[in-house]
Amino acid sequence: MTTYGSAAWKGGLKDGIGAISTKSGALKDHPYGFVARFEGGPGTNPEELIGAAHAGCFTMALSLILGEAGFTADQMDTKAEITLTKQDDGFAITKSALTLRAKIPGIDEAKFAELAGKAKAGCPVSKLLTCEITLDAALA
Repeated sequence: MTTYGSAAWKGGLKDGIGAISTKSGALKDHPYGFVARFEGGPGTNPEELIGAAHAGCFTMALSLILGEAGFTADQMDTKAEITLTKQDDGFAITKSALTLRAKIPGIDEAKFAELAGKAKAGCPVSKLLTCEITLDAALA
């Protein structure tokens, strides 16, 4: 499978404006820029898009792993916090921290942690990023 995202940009770094789009059309010319990325202004930024991609990928991978083990989640909510750090040669994404809240009937904490670890190891986006996981399960 090959897919894509695209970006267009006009202007300088601080006064410019960009637009991000995805092949699927989920994002179509969605604005992004310096203010959105570094000053909390409106629009999106690459780091939050990476976070959404990581959370989505990991959660789907865990759903697969749970199903293979005979479990089905009533609910899973995953947040991926992406850390962008200033370094001598510019900026780098140094970490993605996943926080998963899940309600999975019939599973115990040890099995949940084991299966989440397998999902992390198998998630294509996790393979790209330095990743930590925090688990919070309502176990039944």
